[in-house]
Amino acid sequence: MFTYFKNYLKYVNFFFINFKIRSIMTFITSFSITFFLIPIFINYFYKKKISQIIRKNGPITHFAKKKTPTMGGIIILLSIFISVILWSDLSNKYILYILFITFLYSIIGFIDDFYKIILKNSIGLTAYKKIFLQSIVNIFFILFILINNKKELYIQFIIPFTHKIIKYNLNIILYIIIYYFIIIIISNSVNLTDGLDGLAIMPIIFISLGLTCLSYFTGNVYFSKYFNFVYIKNSTELIIICLSIVGSGLAFLWYNAYPAKIFMGDVGSLSLGCMISIIAIFIKQEFLFLIMCGIFIIESISVIIQLIKFKYTKKRFFLMAPLHHHYELQGILEPCIIIRFWIISLILILFTFIII
Repeated sequence: MFTYFKNYLKYVNFFFINFKIRSIMTFITSFSITFFLIPIFINYFYKKKISQIIRKNGPITHFAKKKTPTMGGIIILLSIFISVILWSDLSNKYILYILFITFLYSIIGFIDDFYKIILKNSIGLTAYKKIFLQSIVNIFFILFILINNKKELYIQFIIPFTHKIIKYNLNIILYIIIYYFIIIIISNSVNLTDGLDGLAIMPIIFISLGLTCLSYFTGNVYFSKYFNFVYIKNSTELIIICLSIVGSGLAFLWYNAYPAKIFMGDVGSLSLGCMISIIAIFIKQEFLFLIMCGIFIIESISVIIQLIKFKYTKKRFFLMAPLHHHYELQGILEPCIIIRFWIISLILILFTFIII
């Protein structure tokens, strides 16, 4: 028993000597790059008059934001990529997959933002074009994973408040459908939520911290056994990406908090939504991840309800969708809505860890 404990301490100590420094440094690097580059980015975009395009049928209070620079997601992604390249093990296949797919998503988001700025409207790419481009990237990514690792064909569900996990083996078609929709739904839900100052970035930070813990539990032989998770070798390296998101996100929030001096744009929201989705898929914690993303999913559901209600009755269920606009039109102050959504997001993260 003593020998087992002694070996365990050696393993833990080695992990933290090697990994703790890199984890801290990736956080510091991503935070520093974003914090110091965003002001330069803001000034440059002010001079070039590249600013947020406001919905004509949106809340009246939003027209005061029409000169606010957008596409700050470029700096967020730049800092994440630099810090991950500097401090992660680039021989790890998970790191390379995530960086590559996120880059493709950032191109879609950039095109969407670019169209909005050039065409001077709030639509950018139409929903069909955006989904089409995302679908190509998602299916390419999932098929590539399948070709390289056919052992991934399963999904697991945690029975709340127990250590029991139900594991389902999937056929290829079902696997593609499930993971296709996870990435599509979450990336676009983050995009829909990013409508108020700091509303989307803080839940992303919370979720990234949650994924940091889950990545460690999944990639550690002892903790994965304790929590009854499937052990996934080398998945602890995903902590580097999670902490780079946290660092960059906190620095961005410094400037994106109400009243925002910059917005992340679709280039940021779509890419970050894609990135956290892929992390959850790699560590096989999709069920817990969807609980964490509850605030994003609620926002998407509010839009779906609104569209269905209006299509069949020509009446609106909400004053405006997504849901945060409904509360705005009810007269609730923007900072109040933002903080309450943050609180709900934090509660969902805590609830996720309570049930395991």
